Parts: sequence; C-alpha cells; structure tokens
Amino acid sequence: MPNSFPRRALFRASLAGLAVALLRAAVSPAAAASEAAAPIAALNGALTDIMKSGKATPFPARYQTLAPVVAQSFDLASILRLVVGPHWTDMPPEMQNALLAEFRRFTVASYVANFDDDNGERLEILPTTHTVGGDTVIETRIVFPKADPVRIDYVMRQKDGQWQVVDVLLDGTISRVAVQRSDFRHILETGGPPALIATLRKKISALSGGTLT
Repeated sequence: MPNSFPRRALFRASLAGLAVALLRAAVSPAAAASEAAAPIAALNGALTDIMKSGKATPFPARYQTLAPVVAQSFDLASILRLVVGPHWTDMPPEMQNALLAEFRRFTVASYVANFDDDNGERLEILPTTHTVGGDTVIETRIVFPKADPVRIDYVMRQKDGQWQVVDVLLDGTISRVAVQRSDFRHILETGGPPALIATLRKKISALSGGTLT
C-alpha cells in the first residue's frame, strides 16, 4: 500500500498513574503498563521468529505463524472503522465483514513480507510509557547493527479486559491509521467498498509472490 513514508520502514520499525487505574484501582501503574505491553512482546517474538525462518520457509507457512498473533494483538475491527470513516456505516454488514477479512489478511501479509530476513535487528520494548486520553502508549524500537534505531509506538486500548493495538505511530508521531485513511479515501470515493476489497486482494497477492490470492 503506498504510504507517505516507506512501507518497509514502517513495518520494520513496524516493530511500539495509567488510565487503566481509573477502571481497576487495585492494579498499580507498573502492573497495568506490563499488561498493556504483553501483546507487543508476543508480536515482537513472532516477528523475530519469522525473520529467523526467512524466505527458506514458504510465505503461507510464515503467514500462518503470524496470523493468530496479529489477531490477538490488534483490534483490527476498530482500526478499520477508523480508517474507513463515515463510509463504514453506509455498508451492509456482509460488506463490512468481507472488507474486514481482506484488511486482516493484508495486515498479516504486509508484516510477513517486511520481516522476511534476519540481518541482526533487535525488537525492543522501552521502559517508558505514557497515556493519550484513555489509551496507553507502549514505546518500542528496532535496533539495527549498522544504523540508527527506529522508534515505533503502539497505542493500546483496553476492551473487555484485553489490551489491543488501535494505532501505530512511526517515530512517535506518524499515525498508521491516518496514513491508511488517506490511502483508502480515493478508492472508496471512486469505487466504493468492492474496489477497496479488490485492491487489498491484489496487494496480498503481490506481497506473497502469488502464494496468497
């Protein structure tokens, strides 16, 4: 998906008292931050695994390894509603479900394609956290052997006792949701949801070298 910054840099970087204390006073800020960071630790672990397995492992196998972790770590339904904006409520439920399915596949395929080899990078969760409204922001960075680290923040939201990603911030400022909203707007305005679904399917096929259609 074309972005205002390099797609590979986003995903490689693409690996990040609290507000939750207001909801569960018995939980300390440190404990709440640890809970919010747990999905990111799981994501970083899975991304490290597929990097190490590399292209010697078929793309669909790496996809299957990562898909359940992405589903657990990200609230993709909420992200897609934010990305699509007012168009979302105009869609019938079956169209919403079809678009969400392709958006989920596209998200996983993008990560797999961009974490396809191991060049000595380390994915680290930083000890600092902060809040934005009712959300907790987990800061992480990608440490490269011969380049400056790249920071990425994960905006975490708790729903039904589960912390999940609702946005990703490159260098702590560039919102992935905002970038995707800009990318999708023209497609939705000119061709509607069917055009966006078709576009996502084409991108999934390209990212996977034709192994996912």
